[in-house]
Amino acid sequence: MLKPRWFKGNWSTIALIALASVIALALMMFSDDIKRHNLDPKVPFQTYRRPAAPDYGKATAWYMNPSLTGGLSTRKADVFFVHATTYTGGKAWLGPIDDRGTATEIEQVQLPNYAGPFASEGNIYAPRYRQASLYSMLTRREDAREARQFAYGDVEKAFEAFLKQRRSPHGFVVVGVEQGGVLVDRLIRSKIMSDAGLSSQFIAGYMIETLVPTSAYKATNGVTACANRSETGCVVAYLSVDDGRPDQAIQAERRALIWNENNNLAVLGKEETICVNPLTGGVTEEDIDERQSLGAANATGLEWDTPPALVSRKVSARCRGGVLYVIRPNSPTFRDEGTWIARMKVNSYNLFYGDLKTDFRDRLYSFPYNQKARAIASEKTN
Repeated sequence: MLKPRWFKGNWSTIALIALASVIALALMMFSDDIKRHNLDPKVPFQTYRRPAAPDYGKATAWYMNPSLTGGLSTRKADVFFVHATTYTGGKAWLGPIDDRGTATEIEQVQLPNYAGPFASEGNIYAPRYRQASLYSMLTRREDAREARQFAYGDVEKAFEAFLKQRRSPHGFVVVGVEQGGVLVDRLIRSKIMSDAGLSSQFIAGYMIETLVPTSAYKATNGVTACANRSETGCVVAYLSVDDGRPDQAIQAERRALIWNENNNLAVLGKEETICVNPLTGGVTEEDIDERQSLGAANATGLEWDTPPALVSRKVSARCRGGVLYVIRPNSPTFRDEGTWIARMKVNSYNLFYGDLKTDFRDRLYSFPYNQKARAIASEKTN
């Protein structure tokens, strides 16, 4: 049999090429596991030394707090905003509140994109808290659960300070994104549902990019998933994935942790999850096309109070199996960053910026107190 000229019996070269191919394939298959392993603090949470606790009576413990720093408007509702994961970690379970890198990401990315939709009608209160590291969000091991449960303690104390410091008579809203959404879920269940006084001031809760169990928001609990944008005292919750990528939904569901009856984090399991379509503001499994989209935005890097350019009528979405499947605009502005770590965090843009802005405004104007106040103002004018 004739052999190609390059062969010349060089079996060692062929073996090296084959080995390199196998190694490359293995690296591709297990690269996520390797990267995740590198973020593991490799120390038990029980013996881990926590960062210094924040003092929510001081402005330094907040990214935004108009009661302490000025700019408070009694014409707006108050918004308690809990940011998503920004602390990558690698050696620590919790991020210190004065870490400059994570703070920059919150100030430049998350506040403009995710708190921004609530700013025109709301006073934003955004606490710093000892957030669980990125690794804690990628594993279900006990140490990670303890880190996330620990983070809730800071958020609860910040919420208690918020209630004392807020001044608006127009009610309040709680907003949480990703890790922040899970913490807000417990906050609503533990602090708001059980308190008639707070419930009467509760306009709505938003748990963005968060899997929230349907069973926790039944009518018997007093707070349900929102049915439409005129409803108040309800919650908006959704986790979005790219349309045609059920694998993203499966991965998110496998990683998801929810609060059990003992206020401990447990696996999602077979629990059904809430999916409020932000294009309509209500629970629906209808396919909502792009004509109803009020505007995607990339507000990253914009100065606070600078309205971003909205790209309307370009996003469609449908809830299926408790997950929101989204078709996004075909633009580099709305593509995920290339790094693995960036892809594990929330998007650096908001496909539902305009929709959330309108959703909040409509619920605020539908809130009983505000309807009564407007009626009294109208009578005085007439």
